[in-house]
Amino acid sequence: MSDESEIPQLPARLRAPEPVIVAGMLIWTVATLVVWLGGVGPDSALPVCLVGLGVGVLGTGVVLLQKAAVRRGSRGAQEGLDVR
Repeated sequence: MSDESEIPQLPARLRAPEPVIVAGMLIWTVATLVVWLGGVGPDSALPVCLVGLGVGVLGTGVVLLQKAAVRRGSRGAQEGLDVR
């Protein structure tokens, strides 16, 4: 018997970054609409919401680029991404 026990892998649905990105972008979209249409919050609230949306778009782009690199078999691709 080995002293080192294997750590089980998380299920694929818990490792997928897409649901987190989509949920975050939806939350930022709702916050942006509430601030913009409702006039809620200080003057800096709308720019903060728009930056949050921008970060979500940037994160989506990074994930898509990494998945494309995995499909191509690039050596610099992130490991552990499930490509569908």
